[in-house]
Amino acid sequence: MSLSILRKFMERVLKLSSKKGQWLALVILALIWGSSFIFMKRGLESFSDMQVAAFRIFISFIFLLPVALTRLKKLKKEHLKSLLIVGFIGNGIPSFLFTKAQTQVSSSVAGMLNTTVPLFALITGFIFYKVRAKNKNIIGIFIGLIGAAFLILANPSTNFQTSSYYTLYILAATLCYALSVNEIKQKLSNLDGVSIMAFAFLFIGPFAGLYLINSDYSNTLSTDNYLSNFIYIFLLAVLSSVVATILFNYLIKQTTALFATSVTYLIPVVAIFWGFLDGEQISFYQLLSIGIILTGVNLVNKK
Repeated sequence: MSLSILRKFMERVLKLSSKKGQWLALVILALIWGSSFIFMKRGLESFSDMQVAAFRIFISFIFLLPVALTRLKKLKKEHLKSLLIVGFIGNGIPSFLFTKAQTQVSSSVAGMLNTTVPLFALITGFIFYKVRAKNKNIIGIFIGLIGAAFLILANPSTNFQTSSYYTLYILAATLCYALSVNEIKQKLSNLDGVSIMAFAFLFIGPFAGLYLINSDYSNTLSTDNYLSNFIYIFLLAVLSSVVATILFNYLIKQTTALFATSVTYLIPVVAIFWGFLDGEQISFYQLLSIGIILTGVNLVNKK
C-alpha cells in the first residue's frame, strides 16, 4: 500500500471525522499493533533485540525518506523540537525498549502493560500540557484498564513468572508513547500525519543505519530461518511503524489523545482472537472483559 493510497483510504473510506470512522480506525490499529508482538517474537529468533529495533527504524526511515525529501518545505523551525520528541521519544526509544523486554516478557504480559498508555497520556497531558479531561473520560480510562487486566487474567495461557526488571522496559516505553501522543496533539496540529512520521524517522533513521553497519551478524547467519524472520521485521516496520502510526496520528488530530491511546485496550483482545484462530477456546469471562473494555473506550470518546 503506497502512502498516497493510504491517505486516500483514511480521507474517503474511513472518514475519521465521523464516529464510525474513528471506531473503525481503532479496530484497524488494534489488529496491526496486536500482531506486532508476533512479528517481534519471530524476528528475535534470529536477530538480537538491538538489531530488530534498529532494522524496524531503518526500514521505516527508507520507506518514508522520499516523502520527507519532497516535503522539506513544510518543515519549519518551530516544528523541530516536537518532531525530535516524536522521533526519539515516540518511536526510537520505545522500539529498543519493547524488543529488549520481549526477550524475557511474554506477549500477553506485554500486551497488558501496554494498556497503561492512556493512563500515562492523561497524567502527562495534565502535567506538561495542562490538558484537563472530563470526569466521564477519566472513568472510561480506568474501566478500560480494568477490562484489559481481567482479559489477561482470564487467559489460562498467561504466565506472570517473569522478571519484574524487564517489565519496567515496557512501562518506560508506554510513558514515551504517552508523551509523544500529547506532543502531536498539542504542538503539531498544523502538520499532517504522513509528514510527522516522515520527518520523525528522518532524524532517527541514520542512527539506526550506523548501528546496523557496525553490527555483528554471525549468530544471525547461523540460524536456518533468518530470511523469513527478517520478513517479519520488515512487516513490523512497514505495518506497525509506518502505516499504523500514520493512521494513529490522523486519529489523534480528529479525536483526543485519550481516545486514540485507548487502542491499547483492544490489543489484548486481538491476542485472544489470534489464539482462537489457532484453536484456543474463548471463555465467557474473556467476552465479559471485552465488553468492559468497549464500555470504557466509549466513555473515553465522549465529548
